[in-house]
Amino acid sequence: MPEATLRDRAKGLLAASGRSDVPPFMVMDVMAAAARIEAAGGHVIHMEVGQPAASAPKAAIMAAHAALDGGRIDYTSALGTPSLRGRIARHYREAYGCDVDAERIVVTTGSSGAFILGFLAMFEPGDRVAVTVPGYPPYRHILTALGCEPVLIETSSETRHALTGETLLSVHRKTPLKGVLVGSPANPTGTMMSREALTSLIAAAESAGIRFISDEIYHGLDYAFPAVTAAELSPHALVINSFSKYFCMTGWRVGWMVAPEPLVRPIERLQQNLAISVPTLSQIAAEAAFEGRPEMEEVKRGYLENRRILIEGLPRAGLTKFLPADGAFYLYADVSEFTSDSFKFAGEMLEQARVAATPGIDFDPVHGRQFIRFSYARSADEMREAVARIAQWLG
Repeated sequence: MPEATLRDRAKGLLAASGRSDVPPFMVMDVMAAAARIEAAGGHVIHMEVGQPAASAPKAAIMAAHAALDGGRIDYTSALGTPSLRGRIARHYREAYGCDVDAERIVVTTGSSGAFILGFLAMFEPGDRVAVTVPGYPPYRHILTALGCEPVLIETSSETRHALTGETLLSVHRKTPLKGVLVGSPANPTGTMMSREALTSLIAAAESAGIRFISDEIYHGLDYAFPAVTAAELSPHALVINSFSKYFCMTGWRVGWMVAPEPLVRPIERLQQNLAISVPTLSQIAAEAAFEGRPEMEEVKRGYLENRRILIEGLPRAGLTKFLPADGAFYLYADVSEFTSDSFKFAGEMLEQARVAATPGIDFDPVHGRQFIRFSYARSADEMREAVARIAQWLG
């Protein structure tokens, strides 16, 4: 066989699948660029990644140490340890006054694992699933990789950037949707849905046979008004949450779902085959983390101060327009006065001001070129320094 033919066949064997052709998660690229500056001796203020600066609760760390000292760390049930599932169910009673059967709780590998399991259990290849923009990029990227079609729905200031039932149904009437996913508090905006808005949206979706997924990973980090869980409003909603944000446990990779009862066994089968179970050590630490709420409330008060510093300081630096920062730890700022290319703007701000932030194009392929997302999950001193650097750079 000719050598050229062998080379061509080898290339075919090494070619990536079409489903892997998803855009990068741009925040990770910004982190890599910031790391290169730091490796060369530069000091970067990190406002690009949604990662708390605080560590996990002391109770979680102590529980993990004790488990390691105890010896074996074995597989658990695919749905999670019974004690953690029961503790999460108790959390819904304590935090929301909402009764959730522990049998509906599924422990997952972070919220990312929950999205994969949830999408696989709820949708077929080709199904259309609505997501709002601006929104968390992996929503649409995971759907695409699984063969579904993400349908982007723009939000506006008229509804405080919350999806309405009327808008959802108007899209559904044009070409039917199989599902819709919303987050509140939202990433990248920090905006939240009121109880009335969320209730109305869920009712509209279910009336049309559209499956509802609620991303509640930033629950606990609410400032404008208390967050509402979809688990309280409908037994048919799939609720996704995680220990990453409020409990400061990003690298532990442990989250959970409240699944509609008919989906629990299908999700269990998927988990058995895809992951066997979530890392046992992380589950042990996560259960103990609930005892660290006083620590986490102190961290939350720090976010509230950081939010104040940015809301008051960025306008003086020249960034006068941003979306309502109701919760989470993000501020989504309009930079259209300075650029029509948020990717280039973010790159120049990193290189010249040594402030890392994420371009809005990552969250909104349509209008994101005029926005930048700032994370205020680090220290107050860093937030003040960031404002000063941005003011000097833009001035």
